[in-house]
Amino acid sequence: MQFACHTWGFNDRPLKEALATIARLGFRYADIGSGPHIDVVQAAEEPKQVAKTIREHLDRYNLQLSDLYLMLPRITVEDADRRAHERKSFEALIPFAVALGTPGITVSPGLRGQGDPDDAFARAVTALVKFVKLATEHDLPVSIEPHLDSIAQTPDEALDILDAVDGLQLTLDWSHLVTQGIRPDAATTLLPRVRHVQVRQAAPMRMQTPFNQGVLDLERVMTLLLSAGYDGIVAVEHMQTEGWHGATAVDPVIEAITTRDALRDLRDHLQTT
Repeated sequence: MQFACHTWGFNDRPLKEALATIARLGFRYADIGSGPHIDVVQAAEEPKQVAKTIREHLDRYNLQLSDLYLMLPRITVEDADRRAHERKSFEALIPFAVALGTPGITVSPGLRGQGDPDDAFARAVTALVKFVKLATEHDLPVSIEPHLDSIAQTPDEALDILDAVDGLQLTLDWSHLVTQGIRPDAATTLLPRVRHVQVRQAAPMRMQTPFNQGVLDLERVMTLLLSAGYDGIVAVEHMQTEGWHGATAVDPVIEAITTRDALRDLRDHLQTT
């Protein structure tokens, strides 16, 4: 089990500087997601050139890409044109993902509150089946991240989607569960389907907190992962979306180091006991 840092914690810096910072902190893996660091329109139009530039940055700082998060949350909306736009965007970005050499793609399971819940679920499944089919043709695994404001906020909701879409995997971020007051063990049934993991400290009604104010039991998280035989990447992910579901502004450098070191110490301790 190795550790990555998400560039979202450094969205106030160009991608090159964000990756340089992550490398200086001692990480060897980095997650990258759509947003300020990736012009998805350009990436779709010039996939090889955009990927080449990012790969040069990664190589310069001796980093490996651990995940590509493409969001695309409107796969559940009632507007057929907007749903079609998300599907076309995913398809157009496949050549970029392949050229980038990502080990996998994370997407949203779709927004909540989009008409009848059963219809929204069906729309999500339709889109995700297509996503998995397109990506599988290029040996790229696809996973959803259960997150607040989505149709998969809870472990049970996430499991329903996973069961409905053959080949779909999971990116698990425990902070979204903690914010709802859900304990780490509630995700146990999901662990066999987990492809990627993201971690930051959080508390009920607070999506992100400084490390010493969070209530996420990291020892329990690591115990569950090791017991499930998880040997993938655990990404330290902090955000600059202050206020979203009570998220507190934090120093991403301090939090990345503190969280990574705590997880690494727990991994090493638990593997020897």
